[in-house]
Amino acid sequence: MNIEIWSDVACPWCYIGLNRFHAALSNFEHREDVTVRLRSFQLDPSLPESFDGTEVDYLVASKGLRREQVEAMVTQVAGVGAGDGLPFDFPALVVANSRRAHRLIQAAIAADDTGELSWKLEQALFTAHFADGRSIGDPAALIELAEKVGLPRPVAEEALDSAELDAAVTDDIDQARSLGVHAVPTFVFNRTHSISGAQATEVFAQVLGQLWEQATA
Repeated sequence: MNIEIWSDVACPWCYIGLNRFHAALSNFEHREDVTVRLRSFQLDPSLPESFDGTEVDYLVASKGLRREQVEAMVTQVAGVGAGDGLPFDFPALVVANSRRAHRLIQAAIAADDTGELSWKLEQALFTAHFADGRSIGDPAALIELAEKVGLPRPVAEEALDSAELDAAVTDDIDQARSLGVHAVPTFVFNRTHSISGAQATEVFAQVLGQLWEQATA
């Protein structure tokens, strides 16, 4: 079974959804026969490399919502994350464009076709962004995170502004559009079935089981 996951490291529901999916996959009896490929997506490609303000400030300005609404939204997300053991620190979050981080993930995909390296890197980016108050647009922070998960420093340095890897990011986004993927996270199974959102772990487990039965019937 081939599973592609479109996500953005600046998306809190992607952080939650990918961790729930991973929990379901870890307990799936046929997990050794499942390949997972991360795909790039940007919720706001027009975002500057850095934004002078908090996540709440950014969402108020970009979405046109009332501050009270946004504060309630981030409180809800933080509560859901805490329930899953994922810490969120929205006051410390550094709002930044995720494009450079996606190029780094593409480098990890190219370096390790098992998908393990890119998965570890994306998880490290999620944690850095949502829990540790680090910028996913800062080259020094990105290179440090890449090295910690096993991507060599020279590879990471070259990746940050690589035109080739940027084209790979664009290709993923174009593929999402062609498949009708407009929100993330979206999980696409064998290019025939898809589910979106931070579904419960039990839902992911059920889908894995059902699609496996269909594929092997």
